[in-house]
Amino acid sequence: MPHQDSLATLLAQVASGALSPEEAARSLRFSPFEQLMDGVTVDTHRHLRTGMPETVLARGKSTERLIAAMRGLNGQEKTVPVLATRVSPEQGAELIQAFPGGCWWREAGLFSLGRDLPAGPPWPDKGDLMIITAGASDMPVALEALGTALFHGISAGIAPDIGVAGLHRIRTGLPALDKAAVLIVAAGMEGALPSVMAGLTGKPVLAVPTSVGYGAAAGGYAALLGMLSSCSPGIAVLNIDNGYGAAMFACRLLGGCALPTKCGR
Repeated sequence: MPHQDSLATLLAQVASGALSPEEAARSLRFSPFEQLMDGVTVDTHRHLRTGMPETVLARGKSTERLIAAMRGLNGQEKTVPVLATRVSPEQGAELIQAFPGGCWWREAGLFSLGRDLPAGPPWPDKGDLMIITAGASDMPVALEALGTALFHGISAGIAPDIGVAGLHRIRTGLPALDKAAVLIVAAGMEGALPSVMAGLTGKPVLAVPTSVGYGAAAGGYAALLGMLSSCSPGIAVLNIDNGYGAAMFACRLLGGCALPTKCGR
C-alpha cells in the first residue's frame, strides 16, 4: 500500500465491512518495504511517510535489479508512477524494452513510468521553480532537475546559458525569474552564478556545482567551494552534479510532491 490514497481505500474497506481487520493487517504487514530479490528492497511507504516517493538510482544496478526495482515500486496494479535517475543509454534501451509505455529522456538520464517527460526542446521557460544554467555544458544536470520537478508535479521552467562570462544574457529571463518562488542554479568553473542570482532576485537559491571546467576546477570542487563561500545570503548548496537532490529540495520548499494515482502517458 504505497500511496496515501491506497491506505485510505483499505481503511474504508475495513469500515464498510468489505475487509476484515485481520485481512487488512495481513495487507499492511510488509507494506512499509518489500524485498524483491537479493540486493533490491524498495521503500513502498516513503511517499506516505514523507510526501516523496522512492526514486530508483540506476547507476551501478544490473539490468535485472533495475527492472525489479521499477516493477516493485510501480505496484501490483501498475498504477504507481516511478522515476529512475542516472540511467545510462544501455539501461535506457533495456528499460524501454521492459516497459514499452515508459518515457526515456536520454540527455537528462531519466526514465519515467506513469508520467510524461519532455524528451527534447522546447522546454518550459517559466514556473514556480526556475532552473538556471551558467553554460550549455551544465545542461545534463539542469535537465535532471527539470525532469525530476516535472515528474513530481512541480511547475518548473529553465533559463539556460546565462553565465557570468556573458551576464547581459540574463535580461530576457528576468521576468520569469522574478515570478518564480525558488531558483536552482547549476554552474561549473568558478561557480559564481548562484551568488549573482541571490543578489539580483532575492529568491531562495539552490546552488548546484557541476563537474564542468578545466584543471583547477577539479571536477566541480572549485565551484562547490566557491558556492559555499558566497557572500550573497539565501543560498543552499547541493552536492556536485546533484540536479535530482536540488529538485527534491525545491519540492519540499514548494509544498511537496503531487503525483498522479494512475499511470498513463
